[in-house]
Amino acid sequence: MIVAIYKEKGPTSRDVLNKIKEITGQKKIGHAGTLDPLAEGILVVGIGRESTKKLWKSRFDEKEYLAVIRLGETSTTDDKEGEKRKTKHSGMPGYCAVEKAVFLFLGEIEQIPPRFSAVKIRGKEAYKYARKNLPVKLQSRKALIKEIEIISYRYPLLKIRVITGKGVYIRSMARDIGEILETGGYLFSLKRTRVGSFKEEDCVDEDFLRNQN
Repeated sequence: MIVAIYKEKGPTSRDVLNKIKEITGQKKIGHAGTLDPLAEGILVVGIGRESTKKLWKSRFDEKEYLAVIRLGETSTTDDKEGEKRKTKHSGMPGYCAVEKAVFLFLGEIEQIPPRFSAVKIRGKEAYKYARKNLPVKLQSRKALIKEIEIISYRYPLLKIRVITGKGVYIRSMARDIGEILETGGYLFSLKRTRVGSFKEEDCVDEDFLRNQN
């Protein structure tokens, strides 16, 4: 069985899977793309061995997000959770400058994952090096941004809607937009509104899962 779960801010994606294991009694459970603890939204979950195998199909690659980027500061984690540092810059960028910076990311881009991510380096997740303040060099990789829309901009907050392909880091986008604008920036909040064809109205609750046993 493949279902959509709405993950609230706070728990990790692994926390959600563990809860579903407890409810369903199934040992083999996976998801079609993690959400950070500070993010909320759609988590597509496969319950049972055969369902988890299907999570790798391309129909789950496309994802849609609503992201708020905070300009004027940087963060060690590229999101709200990290240590912040105010940046020195010439002033708040105008709408045209912001629009130009944002649309540079449309299409196939090269993206460096955040230092605090699960990308493997010499067999170990990057965040394990970052937590110990060890130097870590992450390689850029191709990422696909299918669609971008500016929802609102009132400095220092920029809200965008993004449709992505597989493996895109919105935290990296926030960081890189801040670098282009020379203000610094980090991901202030994130909501995943769609995974493949799954939307918020398709999400199931605990009672539904219990009734499947």
